[in-house]
Amino acid sequence: MLQIISRLTGVHWRAQGPAFLIGIGHGGTHWIAAFFYLLLPYITRDLGLSYTDAGLLVAVFHLSALLANFGSGLMVDVTGRRVLFQVISLLVGAGALFAFGVSQSLAVLAFLVMLIGVSNNLWHPPAIAYLSGMYPGHRGYALSIHAIGANLGDTLAPLAAGTLLAALTWQGAAAVGAVPVVLIALLLAVLLLAKDNRSRAEARGGMSFSEYLLGLKRIVGNRLVLGLCLMAGFRSMAQNGLLVFLPLFLVNDLKSGPIWMGIAMMAMQMGGLVAAPVAGTWSDRVGRRPVVLAGLTVTTVVICAITLIRNDVTLVVAVSVLGFALFAVRPVIHSWMMDLVPAEISGSATSLLFGTQSLLSVMVPPIGGLIADAYGLPAVFYFLAATMLVANLLVYLLPKQDRAREQ
Repeated sequence: MLQIISRLTGVHWRAQGPAFLIGIGHGGTHWIAAFFYLLLPYITRDLGLSYTDAGLLVAVFHLSALLANFGSGLMVDVTGRRVLFQVISLLVGAGALFAFGVSQSLAVLAFLVMLIGVSNNLWHPPAIAYLSGMYPGHRGYALSIHAIGANLGDTLAPLAAGTLLAALTWQGAAAVGAVPVVLIALLLAVLLLAKDNRSRAEARGGMSFSEYLLGLKRIVGNRLVLGLCLMAGFRSMAQNGLLVFLPLFLVNDLKSGPIWMGIAMMAMQMGGLVAAPVAGTWSDRVGRRPVVLAGLTVTTVVICAITLIRNDVTLVVAVSVLGFALFAVRPVIHSWMMDLVPAEISGSATSLLFGTQSLLSVMVPPIGGLIADAYGLPAVFYFLAATMLVANLLVYLLPKQDRAREQ
């Protein structure tokens, strides 16, 4: 089986170990965020929050992720310590989620949500730069493994959170949910940290600050890079809006219980588990643009269709198709960005990409909350579909140049 995968992807199975380890770590960051999203309906109920209040709490997550982007890429590129920052990211997020278990104050919860947002975007620059440099000719595949980890975390977390919520309070569920992430951080530290430190020593560290500023100026002046960031930002608006408002739709409009809510959200992530390696490997062969465009188009249609569904089983089927299309394009966008920028500035390019996504995503929860309070939750999904239409248009407008540097 491993040899078949090696032939299909062009990467020997013995060389895939680091990619899968980083993918597991990525799953840990998404496990933390998914737990927060799935706790949100119960937090709002127990604390008496409105949809707008809930949206503002989620906006704290995206705003803190945005602010973390200003320094994370710089630290990664200048120091070259890519695995160390991944370990720190996991430990910060796990600590914040654990602290949910002893908190009853909205102000404290907002601070913990801020830490989760910081940990989430501290992860991506070192992880994506690490994989891009290790697998330069197979970025689509390597970053699809990274994306599979995210989908795995997002798939398992809803089922775990739903099960825990059926037996515990939301505080207890949060505390238990932090434990696996600490174990993943220790795994990365033991298996990859020493090796990465040796590689850094052989390469004589990272880069100087002046070199960093010069490289940053190059990518900020690249029209294709900026257009790709903007397109990814509108796609991220829809993705993060679904993570916030789909559980609320299930619990409040369809009257689903916590376990069924977990199953529905798991179905969306399972679609991504299947799609990511297919899309990533395909994009290595046919190019990034057609794969991204296909995924965005299908996602737009399915988001609109969700508003017409009132049967739980039918909704799970639709959500799984949505996840297949939505998450298929994520590793392809990341690979596209890595194709366009110099390797030594890849951490900051990732920060620019995720910073744009966070900047636009921070607007979705409060806007969606206002729409839901005024017109009902189904209206929010039309708003999310509109953001996907904008992303489709931006793909058409991107300059016809997919690769700006040698692989």
